[in-house]
Amino acid sequence: MPTGTPYLQRSIDQGGTPNREEFYMKELLIVVDFQNDFVDGSLGFSGAERLEGPICDKILAYRQAGQTVVFTMDAHEANYLETREGRKLPVPHCLSGSKGRELYGRVKDLSEGCLCFEKNTFGSDRLFDYLREHSFDRVELVGLVSNICVLANAVLAGAASSESIVSVDASCTASFDPLLHEKTLDVLAGIQVQVTNR
Repeated sequence: MPTGTPYLQRSIDQGGTPNREEFYMKELLIVVDFQNDFVDGSLGFSGAERLEGPICDKILAYRQAGQTVVFTMDAHEANYLETREGRKLPVPHCLSGSKGRELYGRVKDLSEGCLCFEKNTFGSDRLFDYLREHSFDRVELVGLVSNICVLANAVLAGAASSESIVSVDASCTASFDPLLHEKTLDVLAGIQVQVTNR
C-alpha cells in the first residue's frame, strides 16, 4: 500500500515562519498485464483469478492516497506466431480485437482514466520512457506473470528510475510455475527490488 503522506508542504504563519512540515512520497503503482488471457484465457492458470481482489484493493488505496496508477498490456497482432516471441512461445494471446487482450474483471473498470502502455514484448519501452520523464520516490509492481513480464518491467523500472525504491508485492503476483515464481522473487531481491508480503 502507499507509504507516503502528503508532500513536503509548509504552512506559513502570519510572521512568515514555517510552523509545520510534512514529507510526501510520490508513489507509482504499475499493474502489469492483468489481462483475460493471462488469468483464465490461453495462458491462464489456476490461482491467477484470486489476485483480482488484492490488486483492486491496492489500486483503490493508491487512488485514495492521491498517488498514480498505470497499466501495462500485452498487445499482439495476427502475425504473432511469426514473431520471435511467438516462435518460442507458440500460444496466441492478447491478440488485437480479442476478449483475451482486455483487462480482467474489476481491474478493467478501475483502469478508466489511467495510462495504459501497450507492448508487444515482455518489457514496456513506453513505461521506461515514462519513468525517465516522471520522478517517483517509490515504484511498486503487481500483476502477471511474475517470472516474465513483472520481472522484466521491474528491471526496466530500476534502470529508468535508479534512485527510486522499486518493489514487488508477492501477494499480488503469481506464475503458472510455483517453483519458478519463488526463484523469481529471490532474483528480484538479489537486484535490490523490495519483495513485500512474501
